[in-house]
Amino acid sequence: MNKVILMGRLTRDPEVRYSQGEQATAVARYTLAVDRRFKRDGDQQTADFINCVAFGRSGEFAEKYFHKGIKIAVTGRIQTGSYTNQEGQKVYTTDVVVEEQEFAESKSASEQSGGFHPMGRPEPSAAAGDGFMNIPDGIDEELPFN
Repeated sequence: MNKVILMGRLTRDPEVRYSQGEQATAVARYTLAVDRRFKRDGDQQTADFINCVAFGRSGEFAEKYFHKGIKIAVTGRIQTGSYTNQEGQKVYTTDVVVEEQEFAESKSASEQSGGFHPMGRPEPSAAAGDGFMNIPDGIDEELPFN
């Protein structure tokens, strides 16, 4: 099985091209910065940068709505390939071919943060001194547990 699920932020606006021919197809390429869970000793990099490619309607969607810094979730498959560059050297490629893509945070959260959080983590909001979020008074009846 070849299945990939990623969540990260776009490092730049998607680059979109259209295929030649009778039915031009959108091909959107973008890179996701995906935070690593753990940091290895001596390793300064805290994210992996993963190349993604979306075709057709998904490519058109990316062109219209995605921009640098927004957080998205992607599902797809890994595809490897190779080509020979102008210097005659063989270059190997690895891309995630996007099957589904969606926003991973609200528009207001994205705008509030300017579209980017260092390390991809929002600041905690309305936390009490003990580290727990405050629950408003009178909401006890609405909670599914007691």
